[in-house]
Formats: sequence, structure tokens, C-alpha cells
Amino acid sequence: MNRILTYTVSVLAIVLWGISYIWINRLISLEIPVTYFVFVRILLAGTVLLVLNAATGKITPIRRADLPKFLLLAFCEPFVYFICESLGIKETGSPTLSAMIIATIPLFSTGAGILFFRERISRMNIAGIFISLAGIALVVMEKGSLGEHFIFGILLLLIAVISEVGHASLTKSLSGNYTSQTIVMYQFLIGSVYLLPLFLFKGLDGFSCEKYMSIEVWYPIVCLGVFCSSMAFSLWVSTIKNLGVAKSSIFSALIPVVAAIAAWVLGHEALSMRQFAGILISAAGVIMSQYTIKK
Repeated sequence: MNRILTYTVSVLAIVLWGISYIWINRLISLEIPVTYFVFVRILLAGTVLLVLNAATGKITPIRRADLPKFLLLAFCEPFVYFICESLGIKETGSPTLSAMIIATIPLFSTGAGILFFRERISRMNIAGIFISLAGIALVVMEKGSLGEHFIFGILLLLIAVISEVGHASLTKSLSGNYTSQTIVMYQFLIGSVYLLPLFLFKGLDGFSCEKYMSIEVWYPIVCLGVFCSSMAFSLWVSTIKNLGVAKSSIFSALIPVVAAIAAWVLGHEALSMRQFAGILISAAGVIMSQYTIKK
């Protein structure tokens, strides 16, 4: 995959994840339990990829030696990441602060890429990461009320960050033997098994067929499952495969910026000049983080 196509795929995945915040907020505002819509989303995504791979004859059986990696991959994400991220946002009471914590993923991923895969990263790349984070701070940091269990929410979000780093590292190690769609298919199907007990014992509390099965609830769930999970994660695996753990992770830090822009375009939120400046600074940081000096 050439570099331009790789970056296009990366941006498309981030745009889909940024928009996903709008659909997630809609479900939360409808008081749909996190354990309900996360399970349905993941099961739907895995099923869509299973049908697609079966139709194209691209299903590759899991090698016995790789089975522990797939089990751990699904545990890191979707199970730990989605649960901790959603509950962390709820407990902190501040989506903007939560987004800033999630945006620290590149700092941890860079260390993992260098330590486990011996990826090379320059001082300019590191400077780009910090500049991008500074721009993100200008976009998403706003005063807001804090939740009653604020500290607990912070801990949950930090666990989500660590699980994402583990997910990226495991994906990198598996990408040489399996296609992107195959990795994500197994990841979601195994993850739905992990999520099933939470769905049965927590997700169905107060279940109402008229409400939970309505088009108002299922429209965002289908969008999350098909576009933000099946499609976005398949694109993201190819990004990690081509850019590595360290360089691909900086794109994930732009998710809160994309979410803010999407909210502005759809009229859900207004952006100030300070926030627009933050977007430009973030873009400059991303360019620096991807710059490679040719000898």
C-alpha cells in the first residue's frame, strides 16, 4: 500500500470514530445501557465481517500458536477498551477531559513500538506528537462539571488507554499472517463472547421491546456496528501494518478533534477561534510526527 493511500485510509478510520461519539451520545441520552449497545454493536460488526469474508472465501483459520494472541486481542479491545471508555466518560462527567486522556495514547504507543517492534522514531516525530496534543488541548479543553466518581472515571480511562496500546501491539504481531478483515472479524466475534454475560445480566435491565428495538435506537447501533466497527477497524489494522504502532497511534489522538468538528458541522456545538487554531496546530503536529528523513 503506497503512503498516500495509507494516510487516506487512516484519516477515514479516524473520521468514522470521531462521528461515532455523536451516535454514542444519542444512545446514552436515550438511557440505553452501555452493556446493551456495546454488545449489539460488536456482535453486529463481527457478523457482518463473517458474512463478507465467507462470501469472498477469505476466511483464514486461526493457527494454534496465534490463538492466545487473538484471545488477548479481543480482551483488550473491544471488551476492556469499550467498557472502560464508555463508563469512564460517564463517571468523570466531562467528555472533553475524557477525550484528552484518550488522546494520550500516542505517548504510550510510541514506547511500545520502540520497545517491542524496534520501530525508529526521530526527535521531530516526538516533537510532532507533543505539538499535536497541545493543539488537541485547545480544541477540547473546556470548563465543565465533574462527576461524583471523578477519580474512578479517570482510572477507567487510563485502563482504556493501556488496553488500546496492547490492542495495537497485538494487531501488529498478527498482521503478517492474516488480512485486516480476518483479524477484526475474530476480534469482534471473540469479544462478543466476553461481553455476553454483561449483556445478559446488566444490558437487559429494564428492557422494553418498544424502546430497545425501535428505529431510534437501532439506527445509531447499526451505524456504529457497520461503519465505526467493521469498516473503521479493518482500515485501522492496515494502518498499523503499514505505519507501525508508534506512527499510527498519533492519528487516534485526533479523534476528539474530529468529534468536535462533526458536532460543529451538524450544529450540535459551536467552535471558537481558539479551537480552530488548535485544529491547525494538531494537523501540523501530525505532519511532523509522520516526517521521515531520507538518507
